[in-house]
Amino acid sequence: MAAGKEIRGKIKSVENTKKITKAMEMVAASKMRKAQDRMRAARPYSERIRAIAANLGQANPEYTHAFMKTNEAKAVGVIVVTTDKGLCGGMNTNVLRAVTAKLREEQSAGNSVDAVAIGNKGLAFLNRIGARVVSHVTQLGDTPHLDKLIGPVKVLLDQYAEGKLSAVYLSYTKFINTMRQESVVEQLLPLKAESLQSEGKSHSWDYIYEPDAQSVIDELLVRYVESLVYQAVAENMASEQSARMVAMKAATDNAGNVINELKLVYNKTRQAGITKELSEIVAGAAAATGE
Repeated sequence: MAAGKEIRGKIKSVENTKKITKAMEMVAASKMRKAQDRMRAARPYSERIRAIAANLGQANPEYTHAFMKTNEAKAVGVIVVTTDKGLCGGMNTNVLRAVTAKLREEQSAGNSVDAVAIGNKGLAFLNRIGARVVSHVTQLGDTPHLDKLIGPVKVLLDQYAEGKLSAVYLSYTKFINTMRQESVVEQLLPLKAESLQSEGKSHSWDYIYEPDAQSVIDELLVRYVESLVYQAVAENMASEQSARMVAMKAATDNAGNVINELKLVYNKTRQAGITKELSEIVAGAAAATGE
């Protein structure tokens, strides 16, 4: 019964794997709820700061911030948001495929690309394809912290403000629902006028600025861009936990199917062994009696 022993070993191994994937599914489900709550909690701040930035922009048309100007440089920046860990289905693959398409598009247009990697998977991918990574941040954990994101992102923001980049793009996985996440590549800079419009409001605004209008608008638009990056990371983390939960559930179900198939093979092998032994006993008894 050497074959039967080998099959029993395989069944035991798959059962152990099934226990691990089931535990990971439950952990991801728990983290997913917290990540979704954190993502939704960040949205009101982003919406409010967008509205204030729109009102200030309308109140001071004579001053245009560097983030709203169009540069003619032959270089672009790309912020790639991925996960630090794997086992989350095709989530990272999809967003990196979109990034690859964007890089090819820019390179075919004669533009060089500076990249910022947020997450281990994106950093490893950019290094593997030979992209120019100007800064990166990894090991963010389960909770995004703005102070860890500001430094790496500020490299591209400063380059754009100095006119060295013609555009900055932000790529991440957008959370739609638990079963669906969408890979997007959005233009972060220059800020589009339509993205800073106050919905349903056409009246003008007047403010008293302290210390002056330029300082207030400069600071506010930087905070606005940082909030967009933070929201993208929060969306990506919520997508990560959802994708991992779905992937681990599928792995658990597949492990169950493999166990059932192995048990069927084991039973067939065991039955064949018993039948063979009975045949040998009957044949031996017949030979002993001379029949």
